[in-house]
Amino acid sequence: MATTAPATGPSHFFAGHLGHLSTSQEEAFELFKASLVNAKLYASPTDLGEASHDDPTILRFLRARGFSPVAAARQFAAAEKWRKENDVDNLYKSFDPVEFESAKRFYPRWTGRRDKNGLPLYVYRLASVAPLQKELDAVAPERRYQRIIALYEFMARFTLPLCSHLPHASQSTPITSTTTIIDLEDVSIGSMWSLRNHLQEASRLATANYPETLSTIAIVNSPSFFPTIWSWIKGWFDEGTRNKIHVLGKDPGTKLRDLVDARNLPKPYGGELEWKFEDEPSLDEDAKAALGQMPKGPVIFADGKTLKPTQSSSLVP
Repeated sequence: MATTAPATGPSHFFAGHLGHLSTSQEEAFELFKASLVNAKLYASPTDLGEASHDDPTILRFLRARGFSPVAAARQFAAAEKWRKENDVDNLYKSFDPVEFESAKRFYPRWTGRRDKNGLPLYVYRLASVAPLQKELDAVAPERRYQRIIALYEFMARFTLPLCSHLPHASQSTPITSTTTIIDLEDVSIGSMWSLRNHLQEASRLATANYPETLSTIAIVNSPSFFPTIWSWIKGWFDEGTRNKIHVLGKDPGTKLRDLVDARNLPKPYGGELEWKFEDEPSLDEDAKAALGQMPKGPVIFADGKTLKPTQSSSLVP
């Protein structure tokens, strides 16, 4: 497991993304799209309408499988089957806004800020979730699963498109992943054990159906028993995701400031931003200009504005 933060220069970071593909990657991308058309899993854009899936989404699946069109097609087909089985589009359209906002308390939260490459910065503080365990357990497993889906859809349909729209290090490159701080301060091994199913459910859903949406994962304030925890959880992630997890030492702010400007990094992690896990997103000036204020409930960001899902002709993230 890595223990230091990776290099973050724009040209290095966006390798394998749109606008930064090698010749062989471009060829693999075209082969992949052609195979999806043949399998009736993808419709190309026409004069009558948009493509069924945008290029950044398709490329995430290909990048996750090391630019192997065959392996990527298998994962894409499985994810499409999962979406139909869970009626994901209708679930997101109809999700109750009050419940949606309440569900955010149990999962990684967007700070409203971005890292130096323009990726949205999320924080997950487990000690803030542990006291809510009974409330979480009272939710029927099926509904809890639907909540996770709705929040991932929000990330894919709202947060990432918004951050693509905002100024960032490689402006022509869509933002398709997040930087996440996982804070283990004051968490007990008992709390971790109690939350394990909750955490595993979300991790596996993301790895299978929202590939390459997790970029750097920085674990801070890890307790002495963290090696035991890691032995439980490392199997939840594929190798590619495991390589993105970085356990930072006693002064995580030094390395986090390599990833995030101090003004966008919350104070508990060595920055200047007045923000804690329980807070709503603290939008930067560019986001405020685009949004006015942070919207509530399940929405999307498209064509430079916030929309309800039913207002968009393209609902696949």
